[in-house]
Amino acid sequence: MGIHCAVNVFDMLTLTNGQARRVFLDRHRLSETPQGAATGDDLLALISSLGFVQLDSINTVARAHDLILFSRRPRYRPNALKALYEKHRRLFEHWTHDAAVIPLAFYPQWELRRQRDAAHLRRRWKKDRRDGFEKQFQIILDQIRTEGPVCSSDVGMGEKRGSGGWWDWHPSKTALEYLWRSGALCVVGRNGFQKQYDLTDRVLDQVLLDPANVPDTQTTIDWCCDQALSRLGFATHGEIAAFWAHVSPAEARIWCQHEQAAGRLEQVQITGADGIPRPAFARPGLDQDAALELVPTNRLRVLSPFDPALRDRKRAERLFGFKYRVEMFVPEPQRRFGYYVFPVLQGDQLVGRVDMKAFRQEDTLRVRALWSEGSIQWGKSRQAAFEAELERVRKLAGVSRIEFEDGWIRGSAQHHL
Repeated sequence: MGIHCAVNVFDMLTLTNGQARRVFLDRHRLSETPQGAATGDDLLALISSLGFVQLDSINTVARAHDLILFSRRPRYRPNALKALYEKHRRLFEHWTHDAAVIPLAFYPQWELRRQRDAAHLRRRWKKDRRDGFEKQFQIILDQIRTEGPVCSSDVGMGEKRGSGGWWDWHPSKTALEYLWRSGALCVVGRNGFQKQYDLTDRVLDQVLLDPANVPDTQTTIDWCCDQALSRLGFATHGEIAAFWAHVSPAEARIWCQHEQAAGRLEQVQITGADGIPRPAFARPGLDQDAALELVPTNRLRVLSPFDPALRDRKRAERLFGFKYRVEMFVPEPQRRFGYYVFPVLQGDQLVGRVDMKAFRQEDTLRVRALWSEGSIQWGKSRQAAFEAELERVRKLAGVSRIEFEDGWIRGSAQHHL
């Protein structure tokens, strides 16, 4: 039976929209001045505070995971993440809402996800008519034990191969993914962006795999909900569940009810960009959080479309009035902005979005268009800050020149360079 706690809305703490933004940006490490070391322990600490970093193969300017880390630590370079993941084995790869790299210390909390994936994917992939993938399990395990790490092109040599899209995997590729998602295999790195798989019991310390150190279901639910809320500052039960995507909204709702009944959680009102307060949960004492008074850095930054602060599009729209859609799958004539457009953050506002691409063979970062957001004014100071950020992004992209297409500034900002 659920626990229900009646709360008078007039007794709730209400955060203004500005306060809510400050808390949110602080939790996502976007309030502080972007600076500091971005290798080894320092990089791991940053990833741990975020919880995970989503991986994405699109390299329009830089891959999503690289831009996520770079936007917080401009000294970051992709080799630092590769070393932390592949050489030092301090991260592992699995799924949250999508593929991500995650601190290895969190590996035991993914056992529930591996168990649930094992059951869910077997049903789903059978329904998708991926005939024969289960028969490949032992064959693949034996091959890896004998030959070492493999990628999908190393297995199922005699099988008919399709396009390579997830809907058209050959049986052995499907088996590889299943064995990874369910725990028998680990992804130990990527060649280009192709995953390399090895036996989990050969890669990880046995302490991590010891059943005695694996938390039970309720302990995992408690950890997931608590750690999600700590990284969000305030959230609905649905947002808590979606953070790691391990637990169901129903499980998160029950957790919130129990925590509230125990006095470890309270309901608050969060004012959106539209001025409307909406209920959420927070830890007691949010009204004393230093982030409420924290003035975020005024450094203008280009963000990845898959930045943790923007992953939940509905939340970003509520808090910032920023409606964003990735349009790569939208037919070009129907796109409002472009194939892959980057949000632009300054202070506690999303001030615009920019369409740009690195043409590495031409050694050029080409800026196609810039749209200022809503009523944001794009004056000389903001333009200078934007151009300074482009210089930093150019270095990450590995090119030496920036080129602006004619008429590239659009939307509310009507001036041209």
